[in-house]
Amino acid sequence: MKKVVKVENRGRKVNPNSARQIRLKELEAKRASGELRRGRPVDSNSTRQIEMQRKALNRILGTELRGRKVDPNSARQIRLAELDAKRANGELKRGRPSTISKLVDMINNGELVNS
Repeated sequence: MKKVVKVENRGRKVNPNSARQIRLKELEAKRASGELRRGRPVDSNSTRQIEMQRKALNRILGTELRGRKVDPNSARQIRLAELDAKRANGELKRGRPSTISKLVDMINNGELVNS
């Protein structure tokens, strides 16, 4: 045999005609119909929204540019290009130079001469 559970209304009684209850009913009706708008409305013609649309389109196309543009004539970029060229030619020595190689370089340059 099933047990019958009695439901009790606990707490204070609610006045359905109060201003708060009327407002809550209106909000619930708007929420159910999908008309409830929360937060600040978005202006689709604002500069930020246009920029966001452009970035989204570039992301889809795979042409998104991020960060600052590189100046190819800057001192750092010139130095990096020279290092890449040396690396390609095999002239760039890797790692920390040893004392012997320094001495050999000095002898070859004529800086260290036996007198």
